Amino acid sequence: MGEILDRLIRGARVVDGSGGPVYPADVAIAGGRIVAVGDLGPMAAAETIEADGLHLAPGFIDAHTHDDRALLSDPDMTPKVSQGVTTVVVGNCGVSLSPLVLDRRPPPPLDLLGDQSWYRFGRVADYTAALAAAPAAVNAAFLVGHQTLRVGVMDRLDRPATATETLEMRRRLEEGLRAGALGLSTGLAYEPAAAATTEEVIALAEALAAHGGLYATHLRDEGDRLAEAVEEALLIGRVASAPVVLSHHKAVGAANHGKVAATLARISQAGLTQEVGLDVYPYTAGSTVLSPARVERAEKVLITWSVPRPEAAGRDLAELAAAEGVSVAVMAERLLPAGAIYFLMSEADVRRVLAHPEAMIGSDGLYHDARPHPRLWGTFPRVLGHYARDLGLFSLPEAVRRMTALPARRFGFSDRGRIRPGAHADLVLFDAGAILDRATYAEPDRPAAGVHAVLVAGTTVFAAGRPTGARPGRLLRRGDD
Repeated sequence: MGEILDRLIRGARVVDGSGGPVYPADVAIAGGRIVAVGDLGPMAAAETIEADGLHLAPGFIDAHTHDDRALLSDPDMTPKVSQGVTTVVVGNCGVSLSPLVLDRRPPPPLDLLGDQSWYRFGRVADYTAALAAAPAAVNAAFLVGHQTLRVGVMDRLDRPATATETLEMRRRLEEGLRAGALGLSTGLAYEPAAAATTEEVIALAEALAAHGGLYATHLRDEGDRLAEAVEEALLIGRVASAPVVLSHHKAVGAANHGKVAATLARISQAGLTQEVGLDVYPYTAGSTVLSPARVERAEKVLITWSVPRPEAAGRDLAELAAAEGVSVAVMAERLLPAGAIYFLMSEADVRRVLAHPEAMIGSDGLYHDARPHPRLWGTFPRVLGHYARDLGLFSLPEAVRRMTALPARRFGFSDRGRIRPGAHADLVLFDAGAILDRATYAEPDRPAAGVHAVLVAGTTVFAAGRPTGARPGRLLRRGDD
């Protein structure tokens, strides 16, 4: 072959990301890429990894994260590498760490990423320079958040942007796109962006086409007006000539359970004439900032953090309210600013969305919560173990495709998401019979079972149950080879 091999993985059961059958093979790695796949016979390498029949897949791409700060503050990225994730997409739901400089506490939900000390990157290029100077264990791609743009430009957020403010937001977005951002994200359900009109978003999204950017959105409404919110997102994509990604697709509130059957059919129909995809997390509870208006719709609410009452983290909101003799809404007010886990979805809907052929997997985990949602540590093993292996919702190869080749195609990551010669050597070695999430709502930071080794660019970043300390991650731009 000519190359001096860095690593040779022998005797693996390869799940190559295509959705095709599993097959036995050796995989040779040199220069951060896969150079050969097959029965490779005697071959020397600096390191040989004996797979002993374990499954080998492309590294998982977490399609929806809020890891903007974690890449800098916790570069080992333990919750992600421990479940096989090798690439994270950050800046979702309209919340990105840049471009924004603040001297006061950020308004919710921007405070999910931390206090004002973390909002110090006035340009996206400043943020990417910080990542380049101190790489993380995983690769990262990023979106520019609409809420972040609004907070940085507008004096009041309870109104639509003026033409001048929209022009400045677009200028900052275009700077971010030139610096490598994949596109624009919105969170129109949240207070900093709720007053934004469809026209305001379109005016920004129209900058995307020239850069090959996409539009990712936490819909304006995931409950009573879910169908209308889906139509708004599709309209924005059509007018702006930009691909659309519907974030963590779901229907919240008991009265709305079952609505995803119709919205999924609409997404499939729209996909015939425009590019549209979606992501999903495999749980019936979501997590975000605590909102008194939201708590009464939930079957149950768990507190994940609270500034005035940090001891409330992990507690049931209803129990706290009962102890103080107040309603859950009043109790929520007393805890603000705070975060929460909301039990709002049905299991049947979760399975419907997971089963959609264009559904990518995204953890939507909140890295900096004191008591986070277990999806931060368990999303990908839960899909592989619970939904694919135990429930048979789809096959193991199909589950892997949704975590690898599908998001690689959607986000424009060439030569990623597949095991084949020439592809980047982002890989996860796991036991398909044992892989399973172990994080729970009571113990949310328990690592998953069954993940044996994780490689990024051919370098081992997780092995023997712990990060190795290696940090070969890089910033990914659309179309990067």
